[in-house]
Amino acid sequence: MEPIQVIGIDLLDDMEKAIANKLVNEYYQKIFRELKNVTDVTVHIKAHSKGGKRKKFDIRIKAIAPTRIFEAQESDWDLARTLHRVFRNMEREIQHKLRADSQHNKPYE
Repeated sequence: MEPIQVIGIDLLDDMEKAIANKLVNEYYQKIFRELKNVTDVTVHIKAHSKGGKRKKFDIRIKAIAPTRIFEAQESDWDLARTLHRVFRNMEREIQHKLRADSQHNKPYE
């Protein structure tokens, strides 16, 4: 299995695919540095269009580590902005969960 899987990238045009691939690979490196033992990252892109000229993007990310599963979700009209937001949410969740775990292991003084 690949370490990163992008579902729904075929719904995007060529320019949007280039943006998505660039940002996903960039942020994957950051997630990998945070978790160190990430086994799988799935990015699920949905594009909603109600007959207008613009598309609304709904992006969900799931990062699977041996001890925990991290998930984040965002939606917006701009693909790049949505990807940035959802990956920042993922980074925040990872830092929050890992910091909370490390605090529980401290001995009481």
